[in-house]
Amino acid sequence: MSLLSNKDRSNCIEKIRDPSEKTDFELAKLTGKGDMLAFEVLYLRHHGRVYSICLKMLHNVHEAEDLTQEVFIQVKRKASTFRGDAQFTTWLHRLTVNQVLMYFRKGQVKFEKLTSQGQLPVDNSPEAIHARKNFIDERMALVAAVGKLPDGYRNVFILHDIEGFEHNEVARILGCSEGTSKSQLFKARLSLRKLLRRKANPRVYKICHSAP
Repeated sequence: MSLLSNKDRSNCIEKIRDPSEKTDFELAKLTGKGDMLAFEVLYLRHHGRVYSICLKMLHNVHEAEDLTQEVFIQVKRKASTFRGDAQFTTWLHRLTVNQVLMYFRKGQVKFEKLTSQGQLPVDNSPEAIHARKNFIDERMALVAAVGKLPDGYRNVFILHDIEGFEHNEVARILGCSEGTSKSQLFKARLSLRKLLRRKANPRVYKICHSAP
């Protein structure tokens, strides 16, 4: 998403490194008023995390890239609605997950299981096609179930079990204690077990039985 010249982009990056730079809340308020520089700073700060969430939920590089851009289009449109009641990262996570869920509901997702190097598979044998179909069905079941969780449960589950953050990092991101993070994760997994028990292959909710 190229919104500024290289010079202006460099200035943005320098400002991000400056500890006295505006907070996400201040940048969101400016973005809501049409300040493109503020929006670009938000984009540079957070696009990596948004892309990571999209990729881990979609398992498709091209769709993750497209959806990341769509998320930031929504950020620009909805920035004025951010009141600061929660951290901006929490608001952005919720917006990102909701965009992915909407993408699922529209039936647009086309899963492509990736190799460890991020490459697309080339095996089109009947067995491989069947395996990919099962992967799609299982992933959709999990994402749909995660979408039904309360905000607190969902945010902790995504940060810890999908993005791989430790509880102390989750606590810092969400502004809660480590104990709260662990408790929310336990409850999230418990809820997911109930939601997925009758609908999905056991592999889908194996993660829900992991240690907190």
